[in-house]
Amino acid sequence: MRFKTLYVCIILIVFQLKLIAQTYVPDNNFEQALINLGYDTAPLDNFVPTANINTITNLDVSEQNISDLTGIEDFTSLISLDCSQNILTTLNVSQNSLLTELFIHDNLLTNIDVSNLTALKILWCYSNNLNTLNVINNTSLISLVCWNNNLSILNVTNNTALTVLVCEENNISNLDITQNTALNRLQCGNNTLNNLNLKENTNLTYLACENNQLTTLDISENKALKTVICSNNNFKTLDFSKNLNLSYLDCNTNELCTLNVKNGNNSAINFIDFSNNNFLNCVVVDNENADFSTWQPTNFNNYTNTVETCNVFVPVDELDDFIGTTYTLPTLTNGNYFTESEANGTPLSAGNVINQSQLIYIYNATVCDSNESSFYVFITDSDYYIPKYFTPNNDGSHDLWQIIDNTNSINTISIYNKYGKLIKFLAQGILEWDGTFKGNHLPTDDYWYVINFNTGEVLRGHFTLKR
Repeated sequence: MRFKTLYVCIILIVFQLKLIAQTYVPDNNFEQALINLGYDTAPLDNFVPTANINTITNLDVSEQNISDLTGIEDFTSLISLDCSQNILTTLNVSQNSLLTELFIHDNLLTNIDVSNLTALKILWCYSNNLNTLNVINNTSLISLVCWNNNLSILNVTNNTALTVLVCEENNISNLDITQNTALNRLQCGNNTLNNLNLKENTNLTYLACENNQLTTLDISENKALKTVICSNNNFKTLDFSKNLNLSYLDCNTNELCTLNVKNGNNSAINFIDFSNNNFLNCVVVDNENADFSTWQPTNFNNYTNTVETCNVFVPVDELDDFIGTTYTLPTLTNGNYFTESEANGTPLSAGNVINQSQLIYIYNATVCDSNESSFYVFITDSDYYIPKYFTPNNDGSHDLWQIIDNTNSINTISIYNKYGKLIKFLAQGILEWDGTFKGNHLPTDDYWYVINFNTGEVLRGHFTLKR
C-alpha cells in the first residue's frame, strides 16, 4: 500500500512539474501561430508548454501580425527563425545562440542585438527602422541583407565569409569591403558613398552601386563581373575593357565623357544603357561597325574601337617668356591665368601687373577635356635672362636650356662640358639647347657657356643639366 501511495505521489509531482514548465507568450497572434503549428492547444491562455518548443530547430511565424515575440527565448534549439513581415518593434534573440538563419525583415525594429549568435550565417533584416547594426561577432555570416533601414555605419570587416551583401537604401557614406574577398554580390545603391574600393573583391559577379556620389569606379580587377548597375553617380569615365563576362550594364545619368566597353566580348552584352550622359564624346567598342540597335540610347552613333579618338582637342593660348621690369597680362582668347598647374593656385586676370618673377599657367577646359600652356615672367633690370638649370625629361617643364634676349643683343653661344669640349654651338637667333650631343642624351652634370654679344663683349658662366 505504501508503495502504491508513493508511486501516485511521484506521478503527481511529475505532472505538476510539467504544468510549471510553461513558456509565457503574451501575444495572442504568436500563440495562435504556435497552435496552428501544433506546438500548443486552444484556448489562448498566454502559455505554451516549454517541452513542446525547446527542441524545435525551425520556426516560421512570418506574416502573422505579431507585435511581441516574448517567449522566443525558450526556443533554445532553434537553428532557423523566420518572424518576418510582422509588426515587431523589439526582438530578443540573445538566448537563441544556435541560430544560423534569422529572417526578421519587414518589421518595425529600431535595434537588433545579434552579438551572441556566433553561428549565424544568414541575416535578413531589411525594411525595418534600424539605426545601428553590429555584426562584428558574426564571423560566419555569408549573407547579410539590411537594405531600407536608417544605417549610417556598417562595419563588415570581420565578416570575411560574406558572399552576399545588400545594404541599399540607407545613409552609409563609407563602406570598407576590402576584407570580404569571397563577396560575389554587392548591392549598395541609394546611399551617400563617394568612394568604393573593389580591388580585393575579385569574385564579384553582381554590382549595384546606383544613386550614390561616386566619381570613380575601378573594376579592372573584377574580371568575373556580369552585371553592373552604376547609374545616377558622378562618373566622367568608365572602363570595362577588362570585364570579359559583362552581360548587363546600366550607367545612365552620369557625367560620362568616355565609356570603354572594348572587352573582346561585346556579343555577350545583352543589355546596356548609357543614356542621359550629355557630354559623352564616344563609346569604345570591339567593332565600330557592329549592330548597336539594341543599345540605349538608340540614337547614339559615335562608336569607335580606339580610345585615342575619344579625346577632344581644347585650344589654349600660348605666350612667350618675358624679361623686363614689369609685365601686364594681356587678354586671352582661350583659357585663364593661374599661378599653378591644372587651374590650381591663385587665378590671375588680364590687366594684372606682374612685378615678381614667376611661372604663369594658361588653363582651358571643357566638361570633359582640358589643355594647358605656360610661360615665364622674369622681372629684372637686365636685357637678358640665363637659366641656371634645366630638366630635359619631356614633362613640359624646363625641358630646354633657353636664354631670353629681349633686345637681340646676343650674337653666338658656345656650350662646353666640364672637360672643355665644345658640345653645342648656337648661331645668332638660336637661344636654346635640348641637352643632347649628336642625338644622344647627355648626363646630369654642370656645363659651361660662352656668350658673344653684338657689342664684342663676352660673358662666361655655367649651368646644370638635371635628369
